[in-house]
Amino acid sequence: MDLSNILAISGKPDLNELVSRTKNGAIVMNLVSGNKFPVFSSNSISQLSEIRMFTTEDEKPLEEIFQNAYTILEGKPTSFDPKKADSKELFDLLGKVLPNYDSERVHASDAKKLFSWYNVLLNAGKLTPEEEEKKEESEEAEAVEKPVVKKAAAPKRAATPKQSAPKATTQAKAAPKRTTIAKKAI
Repeated sequence: MDLSNILAISGKPDLNELVSRTKNGAIVMNLVSGNKFPVFSSNSISQLSEIRMFTTEDEKPLEEIFQNAYTILEGKPTSFDPKKADSKELFDLLGKVLPNYDSERVHASDAKKLFSWYNVLLNAGKLTPEEEEKKEESEEAEAVEKPVVKKAAAPKRAATPKQSAPKATTQAKAAPKRTTIAKKAI
């Protein structure tokens, strides 16, 4: 799972995927609606691959947390709407996904955002288990290693001369060129 092209933009409710960079910002695509729009360097933009959550020992990257959630929820979305869920429901699931989260520094709004993003990424097909990624990578590597056998091209048939009507030629009379003489201003 590579979250380096997935962006959270302040003031925008959903996640966005980087489509291309521009001189003053970027073009992104909303993962929910599929709409593309520009964002500028003045917007507050965060890459999901750079975001971490507090635990009692250290910080965990979102990629690992999403991977745990995918495993625990068996590749299904949350059974509740994270934006409307109460704190108990959110923290119960967070306790399963990230058992050692720091209860003093992780707030209900953080858990809502985490599970909302999880559902968006899951629906957009951006979450895959690590085993599937490794399998896909090994299949791609095998495909590259296999020699490609090309079939010999069929011999070309000799071209038959085409008979065509003689081309009519017309001579256009050239119009005489006009020359202008620039007069010097005195």
